[in-house]
This record gives sequence, structure tokens and C-alpha cells, in this order.
Amino acid sequence: MNSILIISGVVTIAILVIMLAYILIKGVPVMNLEFIFGQVENQGRSGGILPMIISSLYVTLISILIATPLGVGAAIYVVEYANNKRLVNVIRFGAEILASIPSIVFGLFGFAFFVMFLKLGWSVFSASLVLAIMAIPTIFQVSEVSLSSVPSIYKEGSYGLGATKWQTIYNVILPAALPGIVTGVILAMTRAISEAAAVMYTVGSSIAIPISMFDPGRPLPLHLYVLATEGISLPNEFGTASVLVIIVLAITFLTNYFTDRYQNKMMGK
Repeated sequence: MNSILIISGVVTIAILVIMLAYILIKGVPVMNLEFIFGQVENQGRSGGILPMIISSLYVTLISILIATPLGVGAAIYVVEYANNKRLVNVIRFGAEILASIPSIVFGLFGFAFFVMFLKLGWSVFSASLVLAIMAIPTIFQVSEVSLSSVPSIYKEGSYGLGATKWQTIYNVILPAALPGIVTGVILAMTRAISEAAAVMYTVGSSIAIPISMFDPGRPLPLHLYVLATEGISLPNEFGTASVLVIIVLAITFLTNYFTDRYQNKMMGK
């Protein structure tokens, strides 16, 4: 059984390495300053992808700013305040359902509700709202586990010093659970920045740099989808994929690094 588990781990890592190596080997030669900081030319056959990078970061940042307070707030309520088990079960069930809905369904909902009904139009903001809805279940579920894992002695010590419930949550429980909460935010962020189907019907697919959040845009995954489906430029496809992979890896490594530093500081190391 030990050998089977080791093989499973090795195979998992091997699949990841093969995928990343194939994409980066094909895409890194295409990446240069002109490609990264240039404007789109000839519908993506040449030029750069700067508008797509800005659109991706714009959409992801807004969606996480919306989803994080909602997801963490819901987790705090379930763990610290909720006394009605039926309500808690309903909240958890709703989060599980949201997490299991295909991303294309979110995209169609966003088009019908945000773009058409609320008249927000094809814009970065409409796409961000869709991605925020998709990110909330991940942030909520991971945050709930992290908050529940905080030792009860922390709360007892805080109450013993005369702190109120909210002071205990804000100054003791949240800092102790922060590394786990950040992990949930990272998972939600990497999913948001990698989504194409969810933003296809809401962001507008404009190749111009979005200035306002009410302007249309074209995030990197959607640009990659357009290049691949229309067979526009194979080198640019791999270059775009490589940039997207590098951004996701950078976000993951940087947040993990600062989270580890924070955790070591909390532990006095």
C-alpha cells in the first residue's frame, strides 16, 4: 500500500511537470518585451498581449475584492455565531451547489442578469461579478475549516482576559486562521484568472486596454481560446499560455512565501 501511495504521488507530480514543461518549452521562445508589453495586431496573429494581461489582472482583482469579505464573513458566521443547525446546513449545501455548477452556466447567468437585466453591458465589472460568485464557495469552505481548526484554548484565553466576542474573533481567531484563509483566496484567485467560459459572455472580448471597470476587455484565457479555436497563430497560443501559467505560479509562490513568513512570525521564529 505504501508503494501504491508513493507511485500515485509521483504520477501526479509527473503529470504537472510534463504539462508545464511542454507549454513553457513551446511558449518561452515567443515571450519577449514586444510580446508582453505590445498591443494586439492583426487580431492576434502578431503583436503583444498587454491588454489581455491588464484585463486578467483587473477582472481577478475586482472579483477577489468582492468575494473575500463575503466568503470569510459567511465562514465567521457559521463557525462563531450560527446556532441554527438547519440554517448552517442550508448555507453549506448552497456553497457545495455553487462550487459544483459548471462555469459556462455562470457565464450564461452573468450574461442574462448582469449584462442584460442590470444593463451593466459587456464589461470588466460584469465578468468580475460572475467570477466573484464562483470564488465565494471556495473561500467560504476553506475559511470555515481554518476557523474551526483554531484551538479553543485561544478563545478561552482571550475571554479570560476580558475581550469581547468580536475582539476575540478579530484579534485572535482571524490571525490564527489567516494562513488557511489565504490558501482559500489563492485557490479562488487562480481559478478566477484561468476562467474563459465564465467570462466569455460578460467581458466583451475587446482587444483594447480597459481603462474603467465598465469597459470591455479580453482576459488571457479568453484570448487563448479565441486564438486556439480560430487557428490564428500557434506560436502566440503557446506564448499566451506560458504567460498565464507564469502569472498563476507567481501568485501562488509569492502568497505562499509571505504566508509562511507571517506564520513563522506568529510562532516567534
